Amino acid sequence: MNPIVLTIIESVVVIFVLATAMAYMTWFERKVVAYMQVRLGPNRVGIMGLMQPAADGIKLAFKESIVPRNASKLIYTLAPAIAIAAALSAFAVVPVGLIWTKSGALYAQIANLNVGILFVFAMSSMNVYAIVLGGWSANSKYSLLGGLRAAAQLISYEMSLGLSVIGVIMIAGSLRLQDIVNFHLFGVPFPLIVLQPLGFFLYLISAIAETNRAPFDLPEAEQELTAGYHTEYTGFKFALYYMAEYINMITVSCLASILFLAGWQGPLLPPIFWFLIKVIFFLFLYVWIRATLPRLRYDALMRLGWKVLLPLSMLNLFITAIVYVAVVH
Repeated sequence: MNPIVLTIIESVVVIFVLATAMAYMTWFERKVVAYMQVRLGPNRVGIMGLMQPAADGIKLAFKESIVPRNASKLIYTLAPAIAIAAALSAFAVVPVGLIWTKSGALYAQIANLNVGILFVFAMSSMNVYAIVLGGWSANSKYSLLGGLRAAAQLISYEMSLGLSVIGVIMIAGSLRLQDIVNFHLFGVPFPLIVLQPLGFFLYLISAIAETNRAPFDLPEAEQELTAGYHTEYTGFKFALYYMAEYINMITVSCLASILFLAGWQGPLLPPIFWFLIKVIFFLFLYVWIRATLPRLRYDALMRLGWKVLLPLSMLNLFITAIVYVAVVH
C-alpha cells in the first residue's frame, strides 16, 4: 500500500480510537468517583449508563455556539483547534504494542521517530498556546487570568516533567520509545521503575499538573475564576478543549507505561492487553487522586513545582548519572 495512504488510514483509526477512549474515560471517571462518594453515577442512558458519553457528545455538538461580542474571532476559533491538534499529534509516535504479520512483528504506531519522547513533549507544550490564546481572545478578565495561570503552571511543571524522564533515557540509551520498551526485554529483566522510583514519582506528579487535573486544576478554579480559560466557550469549541484534556491524560498514561512499566511487555497475555492494563491503571490513579485530594492554593502549587519537584528532579538526574558512569565505565 502507498505509504501516504497507509499513514492517512492509520491516523483516522487512531483519531477514532482516541475519541472513543476519551468519551468512555468520562464515563469511567464519573462511575469511579460516584462509587467512592457512595453515589450511582451515570445509569439512565444505556446499560449501566454506557451510552451517556454518546448523549453528551450529541448534546455538545448541537448546542448553540455563542461567541462574545468583543472577542478576537479568529484566535477565539483557532485556540481550541490548536488544543485538539496538539493532543492528537503527540500520540502519533506512541507505540501501543506489536502486530504480527507474515513479514514479522510491526510496532502499532503511526510514526517511528528516533526522538519520540522529544516529539511528544514538543507537541504537548503547544497546549500552552491553546490555553493562553483561548483565555486572551475571549476578552474576559476571568478567562485571561485562567490562561495566565495555566501558562505559568505548565512552564513550571514542564521542567520537572522533562528532567524526570532523563534518567530513563540515560539508562536505556535512546529517545526512541520502542528502544526503551525493548530495553526492558534485552537490557534488564524488570521495569525501570525499580531503578527510577524517584523519577517515576516526579513524573506522576508533574504529569497530573501538566494536564491541569485535580488537585492541580488551578487554571479552572471555579471558586475564583468561574471556569478559567474556557469560561466563554460553549458547544463544540468547549468540547474540543474537553477532548484535548482527556486525550493528553491518555498520552501521559501511555508514556508512563512505556518509560517505567515496560510498555506491552508481560507474560501469558497478548502485548496489547498488557499495555491496556497498565494505561488503565494510570488513568484510575488520575480519577482516584481527583476524588481524594483537595485543590491546592496557587502559591502552594508554584512552590511545590519550583522548590520541591525541580530540585528533586535535578537530584535524581545527578544520582543517576553518577551511578551510570560508575557501573558502565
